[in-house]
Amino acid sequence: MKYLKRELNLLGVFCIASGAMISSGLFILPGLAFAKAGPAVIVAYLLSAALCIPTLLSTAELTTAMPRAGGDYVYIMKGFGPVIGTMAGFSSWFSLSLKAAFALIGMGAYLTLLTNLPLNTIALFCCLFFILLNLIGVKEAVRFQVILVIGLLVVLFTYVILGFKEVNPSNFHPFFPEKIDSVFTTASFVFISYGGLTKVAALAEEVKNPGRNLPLGMFLSLLVVTIIYGLVIFVTVGVLDPQNLRTTLTPISDGAGVFGGDLLRIIVSIGAFLAFISTANAGIMAASRYPLGMSRDKLLPRLFQEISPTFKTPYVSILFTGLFMVAVILLLRLELLVKVASSILIILFLLANLTLILFRESKILSYRPKFHAPLYPYLQIIGIFGGLFLLIEMGSFVVFLTIIFLLLGLAWYKIYVQKRVSVDSALIYALERLVSKDKELTSDTILVELKDIVVRRDELVEDKFHRLIEEGKVLDIEGPVKLEDFFKQCSELLAKELNQPSKILFQKLIERENDTSTVIRKGLAIPHIIVQGENIFKILLVRAKTGIIFPSDQIVHIAFVLAGSPDQRNLHLKVLAAIAQITQDTEFDKKWLGAANLNELKNAVLLAKRHRDKHF
Repeated sequence: MKYLKRELNLLGVFCIASGAMISSGLFILPGLAFAKAGPAVIVAYLLSAALCIPTLLSTAELTTAMPRAGGDYVYIMKGFGPVIGTMAGFSSWFSLSLKAAFALIGMGAYLTLLTNLPLNTIALFCCLFFILLNLIGVKEAVRFQVILVIGLLVVLFTYVILGFKEVNPSNFHPFFPEKIDSVFTTASFVFISYGGLTKVAALAEEVKNPGRNLPLGMFLSLLVVTIIYGLVIFVTVGVLDPQNLRTTLTPISDGAGVFGGDLLRIIVSIGAFLAFISTANAGIMAASRYPLGMSRDKLLPRLFQEISPTFKTPYVSILFTGLFMVAVILLLRLELLVKVASSILIILFLLANLTLILFRESKILSYRPKFHAPLYPYLQIIGIFGGLFLLIEMGSFVVFLTIIFLLLGLAWYKIYVQKRVSVDSALIYALERLVSKDKELTSDTILVELKDIVVRRDELVEDKFHRLIEEGKVLDIEGPVKLEDFFKQCSELLAKELNQPSKILFQKLIERENDTSTVIRKGLAIPHIIVQGENIFKILLVRAKTGIIFPSDQIVHIAFVLAGSPDQRNLHLKVLAAIAQITQDTEFDKKWLGAANLNELKNAVLLAKRHRDKHF
């Protein structure tokens, strides 16, 4: 599989997430939202931000566990399987593309203040520019994004500082001109304003040190953007005539014109244009990774996996997404566009919280996030019920359109995906723990995938010890077993691996144990023997849940049985050192005994912390 290059740092993550949020949600929606809630529109924005927190924490954990191109699609696919994964992948791509298309509409609305160019012409040229920029490379696109976001923040803080002293307190009375319900309805309406927050996860494969930079970048982004939304909307409500604010599509520029004249109005309009550019740029950058991730999982044709050999970018996905952004502008009305995108976004946020619960409860050892969401599962439950509440507030027609879209995703699964994909998921593992004793529900593909993701994420060196564990056999013993019976089982397995008589191997194991006990510490033994031949070394992993009865009534639950030829003495010592490092971890015994199957037993060793040497 071809991977994308890691080039995004913390500043890049922050600017992509912030740029994806600060655009139409701030420069167009406040007027439409004010018409619904009056001055309480400020509360609606803050409420939407608060409801993002559980999903932010869940996304941070899931993405640091699975930093792959495709973001929320990746972990929803791994959590729920290909049916929900297909619908989630299309939904994520669709909602993010809609938000970027919404930004193109915003460009047209603000550029009418500066030029007479038609909206379609503006959208076409801007989209072509973004396509070209993203085709050249993510580093160039991110540099452009950083400049845009820093410039935008300077403009917005200038607007707040100059406008604060011009605020008219009477504009805030009455604060709740409509029923309190209008605040919740408006919160669901403006929820898309925060839609870009978690979409930076789609670029996780390209983030340096994703375990730190992804969660920290998203946290900082939500904090800064929420503060900006609150301050800017407060000033706008305070300086604009309420009747004008209800009908305008350029509320921030209109507010700037009230206390700053034409000069500040133009500056803010330029800032708005920068915001729309940053959202469209971040939108196409993140949205284009969804077809790539879906294609890797065979949910879309292989064509979408194509990566430019020169620029290392998924050029087919970028072209497809960019063209869709232009097309969608011509098909949907502005307010309906916002509502459908918000509705889909809320569903994806629900699934993110559910997916975290699934992975936690599945107890998959290969699930190893760098960040752990606090207050589990209470925040996730709050996020789920908060999302359901907002979804109800969207209205039946919008929910109906959203269901139609999801059904189209299901139809694609039936027509194209079902005959090509058959994978397990965290949901199956969770069910297995509840209802199955035979471990027959799963195929272990998710264990292999998660292990490979962690190896790449942490840049783990696949040294000789790593390969020996991957190639080695695993013996899982349920009931209590005497030492001689245990050695007989080991001898029979090793005889097939070494092509040597099992009786001789058995005798060597007995003699080695009689000579000196191989029990290293309580519960752990490392029986090791020398065998005839050259370039031979094998490791047998053993778990004995009830225990192996060693001499002096020592009970062993973990055993590494080693067999090597005389010329592999140095390797033998290095393997012993690696095992010692791994088993020093106070959590290792718990992980070992709690592993669901043989693959998880191997992964407990493969992913453990230890010194790795590429020359080993």
